Amino acid sequence: MHAEMTSQELFEQLSNGGKLNLIDVREPDEWEEGHIKEARSIPLSQFQARAHEVHDVEGDVVFICRSGARSGRVCEFLTLQGFDVANVVGGMLAWPGEVVTGP
Repeated sequence: MHAEMTSQELFEQLSNGGKLNLIDVREPDEWEEGHIKEARSIPLSQFQARAHEVHDVEGDVVFICRSGARSGRVCEFLTLQGFDVANVVGGMLAWPGEVVTGP
């Protein structure tokens, strides 16, 4: 079972300077509509081809999507492979902070 955190907990960790490797698995059009500035985009549709990029950044690996469903599936997949990852339940729908738009 993978770890979970709420959008509020993510916001608090980022606000306090927490070192997180935050990966947004939403598709490019969703990303451009608004994303967390500390996040990186690895769309679910490209995930298998780009999975090697997950550990390119230091910090605890945390996945987010619109609601937490797609990122939860990624977390389940990686947890079965032995990786320690966390899912943001509630996703961007519950994100209390600012978002950045564009690519």
